[in-house]
Amino acid sequence: MRKLLRFLRPYWKLLIIGPFFKLLEAILELMLPFLMSKVMDMGVARGDLNYVYRTGGFMILIAVVGVCCALICQYSASFVAQGVGTDIRNELFSHILTLSNQEADRFGTSSLVNRITNDVNQVQWAVAMLIRLVIRAPFLCIGGLVMAFLIDFKMSLILVIVLPVFILILFLTMKKTVPLYKAVQRKLDKIALVLRENLNGIRVIRAFSKIDYENRRFMKQNDEYKENAIRVGKLSALLNPLTALVMNFSIGAILWYGGIRVNTGTTTTGEIMAFIGYVTQILAALIVVSNLVVVFTKAFASAARISDVLEAEGEAEKKNDTQEQGKKVDEFHIEFQHVSMNYEGAGENAIQDISFRVKKGDTIGIIGGTGSGKSTLVNLIPGFYPVSGGHIFIDGVDIKNYALEELRSKIAIVLQKSVLFSGSIAENLRWGKKDASMEEIKRAAEIAQATEFIEKMPNGFESIIQRGGVNVSGGQRQRLSIARAIIRQPEILILDDSFNALDFVTDAKLRKALKDNTEDMTIFVVSQRVSTIKNADQIFVMHDGKMEGMGTHEELLRNCSVYREICESQMQSSEVMADEA
Repeated sequence: MRKLLRFLRPYWKLLIIGPFFKLLEAILELMLPFLMSKVMDMGVARGDLNYVYRTGGFMILIAVVGVCCALICQYSASFVAQGVGTDIRNELFSHILTLSNQEADRFGTSSLVNRITNDVNQVQWAVAMLIRLVIRAPFLCIGGLVMAFLIDFKMSLILVIVLPVFILILFLTMKKTVPLYKAVQRKLDKIALVLRENLNGIRVIRAFSKIDYENRRFMKQNDEYKENAIRVGKLSALLNPLTALVMNFSIGAILWYGGIRVNTGTTTTGEIMAFIGYVTQILAALIVVSNLVVVFTKAFASAARISDVLEAEGEAEKKNDTQEQGKKVDEFHIEFQHVSMNYEGAGENAIQDISFRVKKGDTIGIIGGTGSGKSTLVNLIPGFYPVSGGHIFIDGVDIKNYALEELRSKIAIVLQKSVLFSGSIAENLRWGKKDASMEEIKRAAEIAQATEFIEKMPNGFESIIQRGGVNVSGGQRQRLSIARAIIRQPEILILDDSFNALDFVTDAKLRKALKDNTEDMTIFVVSQRVSTIKNADQIFVMHDGKMEGMGTHEELLRNCSVYREICESQMQSSEVMADEA
């Protein structure tokens, strides 16, 4: 929680104003039982109506002023809490966008969503309680005790007996509930995870008739959450009746002992009423304190989860402040030197000891079996994951020494899963270049073979893409994603299995258009299809995270058994033999 205190600094004035008026309200509240005792003893007992009216009017004024103070405090608390919550969410969201893929994978999407919503709400609520009750409740306890001892010292001994019992009840309740609150939060993360998986995979679930299975899976997580929440609720529910029981017994004891003292003339009826009023305030304040402890316990747990994200090193922070110029290599645009990479938590390297050189303007095909490391390799170029060994150079400079923005400005990537955003087609394509003209947009779409289906849509390039591109086919999403990358005119274009939803005719047209219009662009094409990469300047064959072969299509057919096996599985024997010849 201390690490998030900086978010309170912009609101320091309200942090003073709010508690000040709450303290003033508490002082006025402490005056009421004392004034009531005077009304009883000096007004009602003596039949002095003028005194009753004067004091009663003064009490009403105190109550009105107290309400005004409470409203000012409430406004301050709400303003600060909402402001702090908004600031934390903004910074948390901005920081999440800077996290490397490795860090994002470590937290998990569902957990990050919970942290930016539910956890921030817990902290926000704690801030409001901090302003509204942290000063008021302890002040009422201490002030009530002082006033009770001033009224009647002997009768105050009842409080000496009652308070330890009261505090013991609060301590035992909190001791049991606080760990359960943390467990409830973890169960909520699991519910969010299952829910997200089901919403994202709803079509797969229906296709495999797994609706009943997923229902049971969700219900199991929900039941676990319910059981933990009920346990917390049961224990928390004991707090009010037990404290009310202690309070009523103490009031009964005060009335019994106070009656004896009134009969002996050592105290008055008004003092007994005032004493009961202060005891009620003290015990009620203690209940508030116990609830505050629960609120702050949950807030501390949530604050720790938020801090974990904010303290995670963002990609930009991992780059050196100054760029190491190094030697500029004209011949080789990209160079891998003995590069290895290991995913966090994985036992073995995803790729191992990869070395190659690529000239500017070359087209590189990457092929291999599932899990061979193809996507991992190309994801290292823009620095999505850190290398665990070796070096990657672009224009002779290690990518670790590039400013992140400069490195990414050289590269455009189309991922395996094409992602579009809500908005028009033109707006989606302008993600590649925000100031792109319509001519540039149309040219990129034409190269990506997307113009034909775009022009058939009701509003052409102004047609709206719904969330995630659900209103276009998989092949159309891929072509729009490729157009978005082309419009950027990057030095390096990475197409990570981005043709798999295209038919062979469109695939061929797209490859020809790329070759004719991207002369100075270095292109990496990851594919499972031999036909897609066979005409590349170089082909890299990946197998079990290692570079199994490197060369042209014809060279690899002669020298690489893995590549030849892939070709034979996709092409007729006569075609393979003709290519080899």
